[in-house]
Amino acid sequence: MIALLISGFIGMFSETALNVALSDLMTVLHIEPATVQWLTTGYLLTLGILVPVSGLILQWFTTRQLFVTALCFSILGTLIAALAPNFEMLLLARVVQAIGTGIMLPLMFNTILVIFPPEKRGAAMGIIGLVIMFAPAIGPTIAGLLIEHLSWHWIFWLSLPFLVLSLICGILFMQNVSTITKPKIDIFSIILSSLGFGGIVFGFSSAGEGSGGWSSVKVIVSLAVGVIALLLFALRQLRMKQPMINLRAFKYPMFTLGTLMVFISMMIILSSMLVLPMFLQMGFGKSAFYAGLIMLPGGIINGIMSPIMGRLFDKYGPRWLVFPGFLIAAAMLWFFSEITPTSVIFLVIVLHTFLMIGISMIMMPAQTNGLNQLPKQYYPDGTAIMNTLQQVAGAIGTALAVSIMTAGQTRYMNNTANPNMLDALTAGVQGAFIFGMIVALIGFVTALFIKRVKI
Repeated sequence: MIALLISGFIGMFSETALNVALSDLMTVLHIEPATVQWLTTGYLLTLGILVPVSGLILQWFTTRQLFVTALCFSILGTLIAALAPNFEMLLLARVVQAIGTGIMLPLMFNTILVIFPPEKRGAAMGIIGLVIMFAPAIGPTIAGLLIEHLSWHWIFWLSLPFLVLSLICGILFMQNVSTITKPKIDIFSIILSSLGFGGIVFGFSSAGEGSGGWSSVKVIVSLAVGVIALLLFALRQLRMKQPMINLRAFKYPMFTLGTLMVFISMMIILSSMLVLPMFLQMGFGKSAFYAGLIMLPGGIINGIMSPIMGRLFDKYGPRWLVFPGFLIAAAMLWFFSEITPTSVIFLVIVLHTFLMIGISMIMMPAQTNGLNQLPKQYYPDGTAIMNTLQQVAGAIGTALAVSIMTAGQTRYMNNTANPNMLDALTAGVQGAFIFGMIVALIGFVTALFIKRVKI
């Protein structure tokens, strides 16, 4: 567990820490915003292609083999990034890192499902939540400090010893817990899955770059290819005796509902984590380090709340957590939609903290309740489906938030007599938060139907 948690923590840390460094990288490497965006898009795209295949990988290789492979990719990617002299090498490093994370995340969830009995899974998932949420919380702050005093390379130099420690820990103590069934590999399914999830992630990410937006040929073609490939993939999986991902997991209603809630939560988290720091830096005029500090309390509280929510879930079930969780998230996003550059910073910290509390009440209970309904043979498929859709949710959430923000800015500039950039940015950011509130309210409606799975 320690080996899995350290590697999961560093994977999430390097993913979010680099987001703060993007504006710095644009200056140092002399690249445009649409180009630097590829450091995030490339990472998400690799995960979108690899994670769906993870259900198959988990049934072909032992826990130890997968853990060591994932860590080797993560260490190699981090080392390339730490030494990267230019953008191309850094992008290559991000893809190699994503391969490691793409193997590690489903492995971590699958191992929890196998080694913990259902009545203790809430607490175990809560500990994973602590790690997964704590890393993005401290990532921007530490990255801001490193950029201010050293250079962006140190984000990766800092991660490297922890990954090596995790690898040693895993080699010494990791046991093989999964069942190896070696199902037949269907190459056509892998191609359709890669085109489907890859096309959708790429399409939404490209739309979010702002180069041509939703009307660009690249976005329309990518989304069309993605949707058609996914439909063909789903049809093929349902007809196969040994599918790559067993979509019959969706016939379990609480798993379907839990997956939908996790999808909505990830859209809220990743869209707000993109918009808020951007507004703090460009609207409030704060440094990257200061913006990270403002978001730190919310992230830490979210991490601390995850194990508590896990124990409460084990005791009381999901309904009394998920239901108020969406209400709190929707209320905080509504308050955020009124924010301006003259707002008190303390108010921003309080609103962000309560938003993170709301999200912690949704994520782990919905995820654990959903996975608990699946029979054991569906565990690899269930974790693959949930982890894949989280990556897709991240791409969709950030792309829609950026598009709504850009559209709001343009509308303000066109409809105002004497427009200024700061007011236009504020109008765009407020629109993005209203989008987040609508998504949270949709989540609230789905929460009405959640029931505790009888174990």
